[in-house]
Amino acid sequence: MTKTGKRWLTAGLVAVLAAGGYYALLWLKPQPLPEGFASGNGRIEATEIDVSTKIPGRIKEILVDEGDFVKAGQVLAKMDAAVLEAQHREAEAQLQKAEIGIETAKSLVIQREAEKTASIAVVGQREAELDAAQRRLARSEELAPKSAVPVQRLDDDRAEFQKATAAVSAAKAQ
Repeated sequence: MTKTGKRWLTAGLVAVLAAGGYYALLWLKPQPLPEGFASGNGRIEATEIDVSTKIPGRIKEILVDEGDFVKAGQVLAKMDAAVLEAQHREAEAQLQKAEIGIETAKSLVIQREAEKTASIAVVGQREAELDAAQRRLARSEELAPKSAVPVQRLDDDRAEFQKATAAVSAAKAQ
């Protein structure tokens, strides 16, 4: 073989080896990871965050899946608030009942004040009747010994005075 032939043979052998190496590299190269997977060397540290509610209850709907990224303030789940709504309606009904009770009590106070005013007026009327009966009795007692008034009139005035005294006592008792 000639010198040029050896060179062509060496060049062809180098080309075949280069092509073989290239195809071997492609065949041995690892397949890329599917979507959603990451790879790398090193150490991963995560911060675990516990989530809780202010009041206990049942969960109605979960709005995120495990592993989802969430933002501060994002709603993660919805509670079943039927029991809380029923308690709220019950509290509103009790409030309304208490307000009605207050109005009823105010009405009773007004009624009692009116009754008191009426009772004071009745006592005043009975005291005026007692005063008139006392004056008639005093006149009758003064005139009866002089025979200016019949004795029956004196007896009637005494009875009227006692009746007026009893009426004042009864009015004050009420």
